[in-house]
Amino acid sequence: VQLQASGGGLVQAGGSLRLACATSGGTLIWHNAAWFRQAPGKEREFVAAMRWRGDRKWYSESLKGRFAISRDHTVKTTVYLQMNNLKPEDTGVYYCAADFESNTDHSTQAGDYDSWGQGTQVTVSS
Repeated sequence: VQLQASGGGLVQAGGSLRLACATSGGTLIWHNAAWFRQAPGKEREFVAAMRWRGDRKWYSESLKGRFAISRDHTVKTTVYLQMNNLKPEDTGVYYCAADFESNTDHSTQAGDYDSWGQGTQVTVSS
């Protein structure tokens, strides 16, 4: 199974971006899908995640209200991250990840996600 993240780019502060994460190479349904990000010189941090059924979503407390995770209604293995009111501190590489094995509910830990996309760069200018 491969994950492909896309949708990053350069945006001014206050703008919006929507990232997409497409799954290919298999028919496995993930238990949880998540987004993480890594700013230059910083550790990777949790952004948002959701259960396959979409009945539970959870967010980094600092990002709740500006970011929203969702799943495509048609291609159900594609996950989006809508990012609004972007700030320069949101700059970083955004990674999508999926948990096919551990099925750990409400996880914010990178180690619980066993498949990762390559990352997409988001740059927010002031």
